[in-house]
Amino acid sequence: MKNFIKVFVLPFMLLNQAAGQDLVELKKENANTLVLKYMFNAGSMMDPAGKEGLTQLTASLMIGGGTETYSISEINNLLYPMAGQYAQSVDKEVTVFSFVVHADFTHEFYDIIRGMIFQPAFDEKDFKRIRSNQLNYVEQIIKASSDEDYSKMALEDLLYRGTRYQHMVAGTLSGIQNITIEDIREHYRTFFTRDNLLLGVAGKFGVDFKTRVVNEAGQLPALSVSLPEPPEVDMPDGFQVEIIRKDNTLGSALFTGFPIGVTRADDEFAALMIANSWLGEHRKSYGQLYEKIRDIRSMNYGNYSYIEWYQNGGSNQLPPPHVPRQSNYFSIWIRPVQIAEQLKMQYPELEDIRVGHAHFALRMAVRELDMLIRHGITEEEFKLTRQFLRSYIKLYIQTPSRELGFLMDSRFYGRNDYISELDQLLADLTAEDVNAAVRKYLQVENMFVSIITDNSEAQALAEHLKSNTPSPMSYSNLIMEGLPEEVIQEDKTVANYPLNIKSVKIIESGETF
Repeated sequence: MKNFIKVFVLPFMLLNQAAGQDLVELKKENANTLVLKYMFNAGSMMDPAGKEGLTQLTASLMIGGGTETYSISEINNLLYPMAGQYAQSVDKEVTVFSFVVHADFTHEFYDIIRGMIFQPAFDEKDFKRIRSNQLNYVEQIIKASSDEDYSKMALEDLLYRGTRYQHMVAGTLSGIQNITIEDIREHYRTFFTRDNLLLGVAGKFGVDFKTRVVNEAGQLPALSVSLPEPPEVDMPDGFQVEIIRKDNTLGSALFTGFPIGVTRADDEFAALMIANSWLGEHRKSYGQLYEKIRDIRSMNYGNYSYIEWYQNGGSNQLPPPHVPRQSNYFSIWIRPVQIAEQLKMQYPELEDIRVGHAHFALRMAVRELDMLIRHGITEEEFKLTRQFLRSYIKLYIQTPSRELGFLMDSRFYGRNDYISELDQLLADLTAEDVNAAVRKYLQVENMFVSIITDNSEAQALAEHLKSNTPSPMSYSNLIMEGLPEEVIQEDKTVANYPLNIKSVKIIESGETF
């Protein structure tokens, strides 16, 4: 793993060598807010074996458990008149604490929140409350509230199996149960250190405040352990499918992907951004996946592709900062499609079907990727997509907090200013550059596939996948009558598209995480 001190020494930054940590400064004299961020090179991959979820629990207790001076209730009451805000973000490799307040309250605000970073109380009562919430999320919420998110977490569990990336950031049920308050204190002392920290300050602030923040951060202890390396993941042998079955599931949620050796640190990432945007830009209706699966066939709500982890995709319209990773993968998100039982209830003419739309949707998505690899995008498609992206990426940094977050992420990847550099990289690309990157990094022979589905669907779907059984699209008679001939013919091709299925397993929902 790259160490922040080695990676982040770039001309843009103001450094405080005596304090022992780096600072990203984003001055905005006309702003009326102050943004303060602490990015620690401490994510869930630092969780010890058998205590998965420790980093998340430590960060949650730091920000939600009070300080040596104030209880969390007192903090909230004091911040309310200032409209002060605080939040945490924990991912695989970093933890970020963010604080935002009106610039008029800069010092008063900092006096209150500084203890969350430097003097967390780590009270036993708060620990039990927050640990209980985290346990509930892993045991119940992730499995019951959103099959879409469930499928994403299940894919990462499958794709990164046996590595430090495997478990959810929130941890595992047994891991959380094993964590003690002393584990929290030790983890804090070990990883939340001055030389494992990147500071960020944005908005309107004075030199005195900046100096105070830097000097106090310099008083944190030094890092005394070696940081683990991010995992190198092998390509799967063919399609490795895990079907997770549960009661009363309203559809089949699919998430599929494979490792790729490219991140924002690489210039070729910009070329893949154009190809990916054309194929399936998140929450956009012009992508091929969206058009073929939703617009034309009305199979679900949306279908998108990704060339890096996209945090909270069901809620976020724009990619959030604070989730930089060195181990990366390409993925396709197929939002829930109907199962056989649903289709039978709605349309009597479909009473004989055994499998819903999941097999067809997977085939169609993979075939669209295959066609992109084989044929590439045209010059016109390239220009239109590039034009969109060069404007769209500016929305990533529409607030001082987001802009500062992406600047700090840039340092993680060894870059100065990812968004401005990306704009120039996009401007310099050609259609052939994009198609060459697609051929280099993308493929359709080997994928991990996670499917969350109903008990009534799981066995039949598994059998269809294992045998590559044709999967004709199931329409009601009324819809079938109005379909254009080209759609009918394409459906026949998709229904027989060969997937390189090598392994299909059915897993009970209660056995996950």
